[in-house]
Amino acid sequence: MRARPGARVEACGIDGCKEVAKRHLSHGKVAAALPDLRIAARGRSVGLCRNHWRDYKKATKKDREIERAGW
Repeated sequence: MRARPGARVEACGIDGCKEVAKRHLSHGKVAAALPDLRIAARGRSVGLCRNHWRDYKKATKKDREIERAGW
């Protein structure tokens, strides 16, 4: 995935990770889904690299299935 011209390039918001952030999510959602990881990012959103994004998706899979069932 290539960055858009003028787009900011930042590191993953998880402490100790130096990968480039691909997705940004709410700080509260990431903290709730991945309580064992320390979030280094400040502010309302956290940038996640590909590996941490996959961990987040795996941790929230059941919740997303339940939410879709209510449609």
